[in-house]
Amino acid sequence: MNRGTVRLQVGSRLVYDGEAVEVVEFAPTVAGNEVVLKDRRGGLRRVAVKELLFSDRASVVSENPGASSSDLEDIASVLLSRLKPAERGLLADRAGHVREACSGYRSGSAELAGQGEPRPQYDPNLPKVVRYQAKADELGVSLRTVKRWVAAVEAHGEAGLAPRARGTSVLDRCDPRWVETALEVMIEHTDQSKPMRKTVIERVQALLAARFGEGVVAVPAQTKAYEALEELEELERQHPTFRLSTKRNRDIAERPRTVFGRLRPTRPGEYVLMDTTRLDVFALDPLTLRWVNSELTVAMDWYTRCIVGVRLTPVSTKSVDAAAVLFQAYRPLKPAAHWPPQAVWPEHGIPRSVLLDRAAIDGPMAKSATPALVPETVVVDHGKIYVSEHLRSVCDRMGISIQPARLRTGRDKGPVERFFKTLRQGLLHALPGYKGPDVFSRGEAVERQAYYYLDELLERIVVWIAATYHRTPHSSLVDPGVPKLRMSPVQMFEHGMARVGYIEVPRDKHLALEFLPTVWRTIQPYGVEIGKRRYNGSGLYHDGRPSPYLGGRWPIQVNPDDIDHVYFRDLDGEPHELVWEHAAARDFPLSEDALEFARSLAAQKHPYPDDRLAVAELLERWQIGFGTTLAERRIVLRAMREQTAFNLQPHQRAPHQAELPGEEFEGDDDVADTEDFADEEPVPGDDEEFYAETLEDL
Repeated sequence: MNRGTVRLQVGSRLVYDGEAVEVVEFAPTVAGNEVVLKDRRGGLRRVAVKELLFSDRASVVSENPGASSSDLEDIASVLLSRLKPAERGLLADRAGHVREACSGYRSGSAELAGQGEPRPQYDPNLPKVVRYQAKADELGVSLRTVKRWVAAVEAHGEAGLAPRARGTSVLDRCDPRWVETALEVMIEHTDQSKPMRKTVIERVQALLAARFGEGVVAVPAQTKAYEALEELEELERQHPTFRLSTKRNRDIAERPRTVFGRLRPTRPGEYVLMDTTRLDVFALDPLTLRWVNSELTVAMDWYTRCIVGVRLTPVSTKSVDAAAVLFQAYRPLKPAAHWPPQAVWPEHGIPRSVLLDRAAIDGPMAKSATPALVPETVVVDHGKIYVSEHLRSVCDRMGISIQPARLRTGRDKGPVERFFKTLRQGLLHALPGYKGPDVFSRGEAVERQAYYYLDELLERIVVWIAATYHRTPHSSLVDPGVPKLRMSPVQMFEHGMARVGYIEVPRDKHLALEFLPTVWRTIQPYGVEIGKRRYNGSGLYHDGRPSPYLGGRWPIQVNPDDIDHVYFRDLDGEPHELVWEHAAARDFPLSEDALEFARSLAAQKHPYPDDRLAVAELLERWQIGFGTTLAERRIVLRAMREQTAFNLQPHQRAPHQAELPGEEFEGDDDVADTEDFADEEPVPGDDEEFYAETLEDL
């Protein structure tokens, strides 16, 4: 009889749709065999045999079901694979003895009889008990042992003779209540400082005495208890306590109990990963010439691993910086003239292999149809800058979905986390001022070696990304059809374009306004008031025209890093630039943080200070002391850094405003602006000779 099958015949009992039935008749047909089932009420039904075999509605009830993969015991392959070669040889020899005791032949068949078989004491004509006793005498075991071997082979085959795994763990020799309480105490220390094993053992003893009484539960000896805790840590991988760092243990404890899933990008722009990290290298403060920490925020296209946005901020990052990085995905960075030829930023939107009509490039829409990538979903963590109302409103206006990563689950943004490691190993470790990934890797007096300014450090990172990172094949960028081919991010982008065939590109030249925070204000005869600052411009409706928006207010876009100008859209959708009434007193932008700090300083000295006086005293304070507190240094750094967050192209510009170094504005008045400011005195912070003289004095 085959132990892997069951006989289906008249009288066989089954469970069909949860009801006990019995086979009363076979009814062969042209389409196949059918059976007639009878339930307890006497009802009859015809069912195809195929349905009984392959449908979940029916199951056969048998007194001897035989071997099955659904049995509670391990299957034969599992039992045999655990054995060592010597144990397998012993098992095969024992199986031969069992076959000889049952049939008289070691092979179990007369056709494969060996020399001298069958032996007289194992003649098949002899009773089984006689043969079993002869085998017991031959092997020096009891008759009961031979019978047990025979029963195991009949039930499970040769695998039935394999020794069962026995529990040899130290936990098996401890009281289950002590083991359960020890695990409970270990879990309690997940969010606490790492305990000593002695402390955990004492805590377990105290809990056992309180719950069951003193001396009721046997407490293992000290050595045995230490071994039990180590065994528990190995078995309960969800709650390690003594082996790893406390932060790592908390991360492991927060892992989900379900199977890990992952998003699978299928085209460029489908998922964009955003994250911020503190760089492992110091930079120099342009004003105080002291070291300062900086944070790097990047946006990565998951499918191609291309970096589509990057921004370096001093000390900390704001939500407007995250929006600026997202804006770069729409408006890619332009390569500088001194970059190497291969360091060209991949413009996500149109790869190099796509040919365009010259009229489409040089035509009237060339300036507004810059190739770019339109993100569909942004994957972010739960940092304040990513869950802020500003970034959420930007994504809502642009039709971008936000996919938050799970708490303490860095693998949800694995590619961008790996990029930070590649950046450290490929570039930062070779720069002066490198401090290492942690305090244990830091050298002595690293701060004295830092001499790269923030703009210089950003430029080196951007050039490395464009010239090295984007041109290096990645082990994770593969085509399933050619699994051994490794592609670079640029090649992967062209591969994605070949698969998809299209990509969306923005065409709005005023797209940057979509990424600025919006405030709602009414239009007064003197203009618009925002944060106790008054703005005015030719684009405002001073005729008392009612607002079409709910509440009678108008939306105004504000750049927190440049409060000299705000932007107002008229009913035709055209943006207009509004100028702050005190903007003409300076030739560089002022941030909201700087103005609020200036107001607080002026209020301490003057009973009724105005904004002009507050800004003047703040500039005088900065020129004398270069910022005396950490907060001041942070404000100065954000004001003095040479990087443009948004390429704004307003309708009109105030004649007093100078462009930031390195900033490019497209328009018909570019030549006139260059001539107007050609004779201006250069800013000391931008003059190389000024830095050289200052460093020489130090």
